[in-house]
Amino acid sequence: MDRIEQAFTKAKEEGRAAFIAYICAGDPNIETSLKASLALLESGTDILELGVPFSDPLADGLTNQLAAQRALEAGTTQEDVFQLAREIRKVNAVTPIIFYTYYNLMFSNGLDDYIRTAKEAGVDGLLVLDLPPEEANDHLESCQRYDMKTVFLLAPTTPPERAKYIAKHATGFVYYVTRTGVTGVRDKLADDMEEMVGMLREATDKPLAIGFGISKREQVNAVAQLADGVIVGSVIVNTIKDNLGDEEAIIREMSSLVSDLVAGTKVN
Repeated sequence: MDRIEQAFTKAKEEGRAAFIAYICAGDPNIETSLKASLALLESGTDILELGVPFSDPLADGLTNQLAAQRALEAGTTQEDVFQLAREIRKVNAVTPIIFYTYYNLMFSNGLDDYIRTAKEAGVDGLLVLDLPPEEANDHLESCQRYDMKTVFLLAPTTPPERAKYIAKHATGFVYYVTRTGVTGVRDKLADDMEEMVGMLREATDKPLAIGFGISKREQVNAVAQLADGVIVGSVIVNTIKDNLGDEEAIIREMSSLVSDLVAGTKVN
C-alpha cells in the first residue's frame, strides 16, 4: 500500500477517521512552517496538506489568502516548498504529504518536471484546486508516470454521474466540500451532508474526506461518523495569524488545538 492508503487503513483499524490538517507552506516563514508541520504530525495528524502559496488563490477564503500573502511576503519560493517537504521527510517517512496548489504554478514550471520533483521530495498526492478532471489529461498522465496520487474536489452541487467521473480519476482520495464557495471557518455543518455522503458512497469506493468549514471537535466527530477523513484548515491557520511574531506561541496553540480536534475523530 502507498502512504495515503496506509493512513486511511490505519485510522479505520483504530476505529476513527483520518485527520487531515492544512497549513500554507512558508507561513509566516519557511523555518516556522517546518516546525509547525512537525508539530501537526506530533499532535496526531494522519495526512498533512501543504498549501503552495499563490498570488491569486481563488478557492480560498480570507484566512488562507492572508496566509499565502504572508508566505509570499516572507520570500517563500516553489523550491522552498519542495525543500520543506524534503525536511519533513527527514523526520517522518510515514505520514502522507499532499500539495494543495493551483495549476498555473505547476504548468509554468513544466508540468512533468514539477510532478517528478514533488515526488522525489516525498510528496504523495496533488490537489489542484482549479483543475477539473475533464481538462487534466496531461496532469493525469504525469501523475501516473511518477506514481503521484491525485485528489479531486466534489461539491454539494455535483450531480451523481459527474461524481462518478471525478471519483474515477481520484487515485488518492475524494475530497468532498461541504459547502459551495471558498474555504473558511463555519459555525455549523451543512444540513444535507449525510444525504450527499450517501450519494458519494454509491459513486465510489475511494476513501472519502470531508472539509471546508470544520473548526470544532464536535464538528470533527460529526464528520467522522460519515467519512473516512476529516479535513481542517482555516482554524489551524488562525493560530499562526493570532500569534505572529511569537513562534513558541504558534507551535503551542497549534499543537493544543489539533490534539483536541484529533480526539474527535473516534467513530461512535
